[in-house]
Amino acid sequence: MSHSQTPDMVPVLSRGKHRNPRKGACFMEFASFLAGEPWSDHPGCTHPLLAALAREVNDSIGDAARREIAPLVPQVIGLNSGDPTIDARLAREAALAALPIAPMQRQRVAAVGLLRCEAVLNELEGRPATHLSARVESALADAPDARDWARDYAGMGFGKLDKFSTRSAPAIVHSAVVGIAEAAVDDSERRLVDLLRRAIAGCAEWMRHVPATPPRTTRPRAYRLLGER
Repeated sequence: MSHSQTPDMVPVLSRGKHRNPRKGACFMEFASFLAGEPWSDHPGCTHPLLAALAREVNDSIGDAARREIAPLVPQVIGLNSGDPTIDARLAREAALAALPIAPMQRQRVAAVGLLRCEAVLNELEGRPATHLSARVESALADAPDARDWARDYAGMGFGKLDKFSTRSAPAIVHSAVVGIAEAAVDDSERRLVDLLRRAIAGCAEWMRHVPATPPRTTRPRAYRLLGER
């Protein structure tokens, strides 16, 4: 089974942490199991921010939508990199998804997050500090109130770059997922599922990742322990 294929049997994922596979699993716990790592929702096989996004989405959607993300679990195994741009790219994707639909306070956080992500990428990639990518500039133009508020906020300065991956990026992702979940739209769960799909695909592209097959010994047992249907 390659990571790009849907497993023959899809496990039943559930919200939150679980002591062991017999109690159920969230998205990242199942990834740790398939990867042959110790049982954890913070496995080493996946980039920390991508894992955080997966946990946030897993816990913010219902059972039906969770069944849709279950086949994506194998795709995050081995998807890791020390490239510091990955955190900014991932956080930017989450903020872009939230900005058009989130409640005002979350929309402002998303707008600030976009400016912060752009500033980080500009510094890492050698562009002028105020440069905005076309996608970000367009998204902010469509939310002028949040954009103007964010620019005023950003005028006070951002924190240190070395704190971005451990503080700012996870906060941007968390607020974006909550904002999408709380949005006054009929398809919030669909948007969260699509965000996770895009994030995984984006990471694979940014990392030039070729997925490795999970340890053969874990595969048959994994679906049985998690209550396949």
